[in-house]
Amino acid sequence: MMKSLRTVLVASALIVAGTALAGEQHLVAQKNKAFTAKTLKAKVGDKLVFRNDDVFHHNVFSLSDTQSFDLGSFGQGVAREVVLTKTGTLEIECAIHPEMKLVVEVSK
Repeated sequence: MMKSLRTVLVASALIVAGTALAGEQHLVAQKNKAFTAKTLKAKVGDKLVFRNDDVFHHNVFSLSDTQSFDLGSFGQGVAREVVLTKTGTLEIECAIHPEMKLVVEVSK
């Protein structure tokens, strides 16, 4: 009985800690060959969610020194995400449509 209570308490503490550490979520849609935002302010730990609302594929990537990533190519209705890990400026683009650009300022 004591072991079960301890397990429940530890699991509850982990859930609370995880909730406290979770950052804000920022949805950035891709529509009409553009990101729905040109600039964005976010914090370390926040999540950027990129959703493709176009009928054709998009790709989301960043080669920024702050944080580089490539979410690959994905079609309509699909969303991909990235968690921000460092402060600085992220320049984000679509490899398929180079005119699509987004600048994210990441702070603490």
